[in-house]
Amino acid sequence: MNPGWLGRVREPWSAIRRPVRGFLQASPAGLIAIALTVGVGSGAGAVVFRYLILWCTRALTGHADYAGAGHAANPWLPQLGFWFVVLVPVLGGLVYGPLVEFFAREARGHGVPEVMLAVAEHGGRIRPQVAAIKSLASAICIGSGGSVGREGPIVQIGSALGSTLGQILGLSDVRLRLLVACGAAGGISATFNAPIAGAVFAMELILRDFETQAFGAVVLASVAADIVGRAAFGSAAFLTLPPFRLLSLWEFALYAGLGLMAALVGVAFIRVLYGLEDLADRLWHGPEWLRPAAGGVVLGLLLLALPEMYGVGYPVLEGAIRGDYGTGFLLVLLAGKILATSLTIAIGGSGGVFAPSLFMGAAVGTAYGQIAHRLLPGVAGPAGAYGLVGMGAVFAAASRAPITSLLIIFELTGDYQIILPLMFSIALAAPIGHLLGEDTIYTAKLRRRGIDIERRHVGGLMATLRVREAMQPLGPVLAEHLPLSEAVTQFTQDGHDALPVGDRDGRYRGVLTARMLEEHVEGAGTDLTVGDLARDAAALTEDETLEEAARKLAGADDSGLPVVTADESRIAGWLTHRDVLRLYGRHLGDAVARQSGSRR
Repeated sequence: MNPGWLGRVREPWSAIRRPVRGFLQASPAGLIAIALTVGVGSGAGAVVFRYLILWCTRALTGHADYAGAGHAANPWLPQLGFWFVVLVPVLGGLVYGPLVEFFAREARGHGVPEVMLAVAEHGGRIRPQVAAIKSLASAICIGSGGSVGREGPIVQIGSALGSTLGQILGLSDVRLRLLVACGAAGGISATFNAPIAGAVFAMELILRDFETQAFGAVVLASVAADIVGRAAFGSAAFLTLPPFRLLSLWEFALYAGLGLMAALVGVAFIRVLYGLEDLADRLWHGPEWLRPAAGGVVLGLLLLALPEMYGVGYPVLEGAIRGDYGTGFLLVLLAGKILATSLTIAIGGSGGVFAPSLFMGAAVGTAYGQIAHRLLPGVAGPAGAYGLVGMGAVFAAASRAPITSLLIIFELTGDYQIILPLMFSIALAAPIGHLLGEDTIYTAKLRRRGIDIERRHVGGLMATLRVREAMQPLGPVLAEHLPLSEAVTQFTQDGHDALPVGDRDGRYRGVLTARMLEEHVEGAGTDLTVGDLARDAAALTEDETLEEAARKLAGADDSGLPVVTADESRIAGWLTHRDVLRLYGRHLGDAVARQSGSRR
């Protein structure tokens, strides 16, 4: 399939594509080369995206980060005073709303679920324009006050870059999925200066597998992206966090309570997020491109009351950890962030939920620490320590990604003393969150569309492998106007039991088998053609799983079925029971070999 400009880009590769593709597809050196390329690309994408956010925020507010500016006026529009924050989200929505609706609807929302879906169901295929549209839409959304994070968009941007490169090179679905994970790892790594957490994020949430070869490629991409990020922004962590201190071993009982609180906050965030989205769907009956601007009025009024919710809000997060706010205001910030982020997504905004989860964890953790310090001054340590642990615990409860949650906080602080309390709280928050709600903040979005990605993951190889990976290359296609005598020649020369029949434009019209031809060729009229005999058999599509294909093949004869492109514009190949078993057996053997290696 060569749709749009991507097909035109592929054409110059026709002479050298096969050796290049073979090198990148099968060679370990090829895998290293392409993983490093994707890492550098996703790192550069993260740098550009962060500057886009900065430029949009400065242009619309006159400040580098308005969340820490209080009720300051916009120096470009001083006559409006701080009331300008009501207008800015509307203006931003008027720009990014049509951008998303008309060019890349996948760019709406927080991004990671779309990447997970691309890996699980679309063979790692992401449309090339997603990277550009997501960059612009999310930067404008955040710069105009959207209370969302930059990490989700960067994951989708990096993944789209990796997928596009793989599609241009004509790589298999297995390689495409891996390049998507490499792009995701690079985005997280370059954003947080956290190469370990970036790699684990990609394996734990995107690939959902820790296979050795894939992990090596993802780590390389993550390191390459981190080098690019450090070259642009320096080696210091982007958050300035205080050192962690454990005052007493009795504090572990307090950290157990924090794990429970974090689970409640994480689940509440999921329910409010999708509850507001349902409410907005019921209330809004206008065009989707106008929805962000209309909802921007409500968001602007919220920002007028609580400007700390403007954009990503890292200065406020740092202030919460330092203890700049009292317990009551921390709880206001917690409730405000849940509401502001949910509202931004509900009205059609584009941005991530990773940073808001960290913000909520810092607010609830520090508030919990302040209360504990007042009640148990000889036991409880500094309130900011509870804020640091709360950041990881809330994200673990919302995402059910405990390893990523642990590593991201450890890499942000660089303090080994935090490990035990952090592990303890996360180990409680993640399973309690699962007990309170089956879906994560990422899988809930997909389940609402009728997609159960968890079932896909545990459903076995047949539910994950694609027809395009198993099908035979396209042999001869019989034209429907072809006389039967010429069809006999075609069958005898190539030794096929069945052949697809197409019209003059190559579109699928049916199947002709050798048995059908044998029954009708003797004594057939001179004007009888292949189209007159072709059987109207259901064709497979390239994107179908082997599980779906096996069901269709069960109703066909042993000769197999034709495979058509996803848009059914042309015939792409042929699939038999033997092809299904061959691919299944190869992947099953690889899985057994990996398990044997891990046991050794």
